[in-house]
Amino acid sequence: MTATHAVFLHYIVLIVFLLLVLAGYRTYFAQATKMKTLKFAPDGSGLTDFGYRLTRAHMNAVECFPFIGGLLIYAIATEQTAVTDGLAHIVMAARVIQTGILMASTSNLAIQLRFVAFLVQFGICIYWLFGFLAPLM
Repeated sequence: MTATHAVFLHYIVLIVFLLLVLAGYRTYFAQATKMKTLKFAPDGSGLTDFGYRLTRAHMNAVECFPFIGGLLIYAIATEQTAVTDGLAHIVMAARVIQTGILMASTSNLAIQLRFVAFLVQFGICIYWLFGFLAPLM
């Protein structure tokens, strides 16, 4: 299994894990507040601050999956994992850091650090994109 394979799988595990934690949190919240209806706003606005951040962390991971996961699966499907293997673990580490910061705080410093983690992921994805396109030019 290449680094690309492992990171692709771990990214999916992260999304599933966040979904399970969110479902558990919403169940707990519904029981603790004795909600009459189990309708939750998709953005997490009806929850506590932590519930909101947890909802956003899950959605943020899902929102970034098309370009990160898409490039990883492209590398796997075209047998070009050599393009992504070297930086795949860094992308995953930055993804986990971004998720952790988002769940921990929404202070200005946290938002700036989260953006840096996002830029690392985005920059690496642009680098990968050029790695895939270069042989076609």
